[in-house]
Amino acid sequence: MEEVDVPSYFLCPISLEIMKDPVTVSSGITYDREPIEKWIFSSKNHTCPLTKQPLSDSDLTPNHTLRRLIQAWCALNSSKGIERFPTPKPPVDKAQIVKILNEGKTLQHQMRCLRSLRSIAIESERNRRCLESAGAVEFLASIVTNQSSSSGSDSASDEALYILYHLQISEAGLKNLMSKNGDFIQTLMRVLQDGSYPSRAYASLLLKSMFEYADPMYLMSLRLEHFVQIVNVLRDQISQQASKASLQIMIDLCPWSRNRVKAVEAGAVSVLIEILLETTTEKRVCEMLLVVLNLLCGCAEGRAELLKHGAGIAVVSKKILRVSHVASDRGVRILSSISRFTATSSVLQEMMQVGAVSKLCLLLQVDCSLKTREKAEEMLRLHSRSWKNSSCIPVHLLSSYPSS
Repeated sequence: MEEVDVPSYFLCPISLEIMKDPVTVSSGITYDREPIEKWIFSSKNHTCPLTKQPLSDSDLTPNHTLRRLIQAWCALNSSKGIERFPTPKPPVDKAQIVKILNEGKTLQHQMRCLRSLRSIAIESERNRRCLESAGAVEFLASIVTNQSSSSGSDSASDEALYILYHLQISEAGLKNLMSKNGDFIQTLMRVLQDGSYPSRAYASLLLKSMFEYADPMYLMSLRLEHFVQIVNVLRDQISQQASKASLQIMIDLCPWSRNRVKAVEAGAVSVLIEILLETTTEKRVCEMLLVVLNLLCGCAEGRAELLKHGAGIAVVSKKILRVSHVASDRGVRILSSISRFTATSSVLQEMMQVGAVSKLCLLLQVDCSLKTREKAEEMLRLHSRSWKNSSCIPVHLLSSYPSS
């Protein structure tokens, strides 16, 4: 393409590219619509990027004159490889959305309404916030709630869940949903149990977002069957996103001891270990698995389940110094819980046989956090007599206890 000098006022101050849909903010500066919407809505900035003046509102006024100038210039320079972009569609307004929602209240128009909402939601962040303010979240949640008890897969419910997730509901919207529709979390739990794989994935992602703002008393009141469904999403490995969401949910739920016991009873420990055994586990997933496993080993039931699994100690030891500092830290914490509260002679022997003791010794020589090193040294000192035949233990630790 031939080198072309583009007039500076055709370029968006954010993207530094030719504007396709120029809009003017309250400070008087013109930006391309997509970058400024991302700045205002996604990044939650309330100042003009160029002047730093506070924006009095989030209304964006289309600059039709500048757009026509840019289009004319593009057409004039088409022989030089400049493409003329089409006139953008006007953004949807709240009145249009309310009309669509009202039409969707009748069953025969429901799917058409959902298809319209989907196309609106994926266009821009502004559209998603407009949908939220017009009541689309409550409308979609009611469809999922009404259909979740029916047998088989329901296309309207599946579509509503898809849109709810892609709306990226704001914190205020999530809190409003929980306060106005107290049963919606229970609805999502039913979807985890009976829904299609895509719906279960979207339900888990929505639950993760809602649990971030839920009342702790509510989180502590969740029943065993809820933990079973969360663990099942992880066991079925529906998708990478769904697995991460399920792990984050358990991280949010398991600071409380009663929830740890429920998670253990739901079979979480064996599922976590089995996934850790897979060689293709992504780094972040591996870290989250060890974080959850560490939480569950904070109760006697969790430690018992880890020891019951033939590969429990071995896989935790294997991840130390092979994934990340976070994984090593959580792995050492898990071994510390085991060695402190469940240190039978057979357990200590197993730790030496599977290489856990060698890993603890190695931690004293490599770059790791001070707390991780201290925990490793504490374990080695505490059980130095049981591990005295291990050649890797430093002499000063072996001499911590007099020989019997």
